[in-house]
Amino acid sequence: MATDFKSIPIIDISALLAKCDDPKMAEDPDVSEVVRQLDQACREAGFFYVKGHGIPNSLLKEVKGVAHKFFDLPYEEKIKIKMTAEAGFRGYQRVGENITKGIPDMHEAIDCYREVKEGMYGSLGKTMEGYNQWPCNPQNFKELMDVYIRLCTDLSRKIMRGISLALTGSPEEFEGGKAGDAFWVMRIIGYPVVPTADGPGPTNDIGCGAHTDYGLLTLVNQDDDITALQVRNLSGEWISAPPISGTFVCNIGDMLKIYSNGLYDSTLHRVINKSPRYRVCVAYFYETNFDTAVEPLETCIQRSGRAKKFERAVYGEHLVSKVLTNFG
Repeated sequence: MATDFKSIPIIDISALLAKCDDPKMAEDPDVSEVVRQLDQACREAGFFYVKGHGIPNSLLKEVKGVAHKFFDLPYEEKIKIKMTAEAGFRGYQRVGENITKGIPDMHEAIDCYREVKEGMYGSLGKTMEGYNQWPCNPQNFKELMDVYIRLCTDLSRKIMRGISLALTGSPEEFEGGKAGDAFWVMRIIGYPVVPTADGPGPTNDIGCGAHTDYGLLTLVNQDDDITALQVRNLSGEWISAPPISGTFVCNIGDMLKIYSNGLYDSTLHRVINKSPRYRVCVAYFYETNFDTAVEPLETCIQRSGRAKKFERAVYGEHLVSKVLTNFG
């Protein structure tokens, strides 16, 4: 459960990545130190920055750069990849179409999901069947995002090996039937300048309302010079997560909260862009297998007081329930 943290820790995960596929990684003292820091961050805040993650800063910037170029396009261009139910809720949504707890969010976005072929998950996956819609402009958009998604997927798997060590003593708990065929989600989000009370249009200043994420782990790549992400601590204070160049802001999601039996919490967070400039954020969500039934791990039940705090939840059902209520 989150504490009254006042800042979000920064963790250098380079030692974990260097030994991630070594069968004896758990015996390495440098890996153990990273695992200790991950465990502390997940227990106390549910959020942490990672550096030493191996993805070039130049790529992080290029991904945000092409997102800015897309959002700068006229609405008539952006709407060519309009989100539809027929596309499995993939594509572009304009400002105010995403809803959080009944309130329109002041952002626009491109929503992407791991592609789901017809019948792939039976009736469970019907809502999510479809293929991602990529813009033709900028021309290198799809190719760049394909590379980025592949790297984020690999990085997330490796971070989850460290978290698995922290929770269970084994690096492989979140592979195989749990997340060996991990689903993923990516949202490319643009936050306009907050409207003023005497200006035209709505006066809602919430770029994205308070929420928790759905899956295991989120990697947030945010503009380097605008502070907008806020994380709520146990006392209800909103703690800023300012951008740190070359890092990801990471947070854990609802499925990891269940697996850990509440040892780790999926912390509420929101976005308010008070900057006079447009802000871009690219959020990658690493999930369980789509059809996995998630329930508290036995080791975590024992460590958290020998009482099972959560019932089992099928990830795909959880995702679909959110998707069907998040768009106006």
